[in-house]
Amino acid sequence: SQRKPVADKKPAAEAPVERKISEQANTLADKSAGLAFNLYQTMAKDKNIENILVSPVVVASSLGLVNLAGKASTAAQAKSVLSVDKLSDDHINSGLSELLNEVSNSTARNVTWKIGNRLYGPSSISFTDDFVKSSKKHYNYEHSKINFRDKRSALRSINEWAAQTTDGKLPEVTSDVEKTDGALIVNAMFFKPHWEEKFHHKMVDNRGFMVTRSFTVSVPMMHRTGFYNYYEDETNTLQILEMPLAHKLSSMIFIMPHQVEPLDRVEKLLTREQVKTWIGKLTKRAVAVSLPKVSLEVSHDLQKHLGDLGLTEAIDKSKADLSKISGKKDLYLANVFHAAALEFDTDGKPFDSDIYGREELRTPKLFYVDHPFIFLIKDNKTDSVLFIGRLIRPKGEKMRDEL
Repeated sequence: SQRKPVADKKPAAEAPVERKISEQANTLADKSAGLAFNLYQTMAKDKNIENILVSPVVVASSLGLVNLAGKASTAAQAKSVLSVDKLSDDHINSGLSELLNEVSNSTARNVTWKIGNRLYGPSSISFTDDFVKSSKKHYNYEHSKINFRDKRSALRSINEWAAQTTDGKLPEVTSDVEKTDGALIVNAMFFKPHWEEKFHHKMVDNRGFMVTRSFTVSVPMMHRTGFYNYYEDETNTLQILEMPLAHKLSSMIFIMPHQVEPLDRVEKLLTREQVKTWIGKLTKRAVAVSLPKVSLEVSHDLQKHLGDLGLTEAIDKSKADLSKISGKKDLYLANVFHAAALEFDTDGKPFDSDIYGREELRTPKLFYVDHPFIFLIKDNKTDSVLFIGRLIRPKGEKMRDEL
């Protein structure tokens, strides 16, 4: 006889019961956080890239997929880029799988994070059952054959799939594919942080965002004053702000120089150790925050950047051994499209209006985000980095110079 479930007396807004994370997943969380900074630094050196938006845990799972697909040194390099040389394949597969399921669980975390992963192969190859099964099980990959003889319709189908996966938030992964004779990895994502305390819906106004000292675009700016973890690094003339996301399981960290400047100087400081140091110095205080209410849509082809980090064989037609995909040594990794849309919005949990009576709130620190900055979305439960990026040029009309 079934017992009736006892009604849950907890209020709905409370975080669900904590589940423990396995040692495997914790190890992979740690390795993917290391990858976050290595990959960001490689990308930051590329003069053709403005805005950066990557999810290190998703890139880690793409490396897991390459390891699953590869043999010999092709697979060994994928492990090496992720710094998991010593770990067994089972450990890597189950750890990454658990980590990604944990951090992208929208219900537990009260954020919107849609992720689609697809491996495209030329129409001449056939995928082995084993590879299809294991890549779906561990990395949630779909598989598709694609014929680039009709390039326009091939591109259209990739972009349509990505738009569908992200509820239309990511309209385009790419407008062209140069290398059409290999395999393509495509990650399509939409992430929307749900703030622990929402911004004022009605207080959104147009302001200028200075891309450089001589180029300003108009963006809607949203505002909120509250108690946040904050640190001013006087030596390096920059401010750090941490804003918790709903259920406080993750938070967004902003790193912003005092002045409008190219980000190279700040990026030279950006190491995992330095970020830990900054986080250790954060203290809770009254901060008046103004953030651009914009959506950032960025698509990167990470093939070259992963090559710079040591994934040289998989991307080389003459050396790649990805024979677990089709049973033949007939494929190399031609593209790794990593496309994401991140939407800054006012949504969040209602704020506690009692704080407005407090004296400290009358003299808040100002955190006014009107010029290029770096950001991280850090997971507090696993210590992994969900996203790392920079906003240099938001979408917006160029403003006339008043001077």
